[in-house]
Amino acid sequence: MLVPAALAAQTPGPVPAIAVLGDSLSAAYGIPTERGWVALLRLRLAGAGLDYRVVNASVSGDTTGAGLTRLPQVLEREHPALVVIALGANDGLRGTPLKQIADNLRSLVGLARGAGAQVLLVGVRLPPNYGTAYTDAFQATLKGVAQAQQVPLIPDLLAGVAEDWQLMQPDGLHPTAEAQPKILDTVWPGLAPLLGRPAD
Repeated sequence: MLVPAALAAQTPGPVPAIAVLGDSLSAAYGIPTERGWVALLRLRLAGAGLDYRVVNASVSGDTTGAGLTRLPQVLEREHPALVVIALGANDGLRGTPLKQIADNLRSLVGLARGAGAQVLLVGVRLPPNYGTAYTDAFQATLKGVAQAQQVPLIPDLLAGVAEDWQLMQPDGLHPTAEAQPKILDTVWPGLAPLLGRPAD
């Protein structure tokens, strides 16, 4: 049966997706999944009247290299309108060469854009015991990739969290459930403009 053009124009299309490609910091490690910042993002989007599916494609322990192997499947399956790339912490903790991290991040951005998605890059500040030289160079690497690829960057996912031991789990690396709203508040100013909303 043919559908009249006027009726076809009113037929809603599929709900666009936001895919979060991250590691344990986005996979709600050690806390109930529904209390993680990615789950809270779903609630904030709904409260703002934004009709998006949120796909949490985060895996604890993932590196930028592992993300490269997984992202094509996520893109093919979900066709996201926006990809949040929150990888690199495990690379940094392993002392991965910075050029390799940069190359992987550039490839991740390229894959997402090639699939028609916008990209938000999310970094993290490494613990100070890794030495100022490497930690500063790590931050500069993230910033350099974001500038070169012209994508927005949230430089530190755990800003205001990692410094507060009451907001961190006993391992000192993963935030508690109580920290998750603050983490979302850190991500939102970079995410909202990509969705056509003010950052505040």
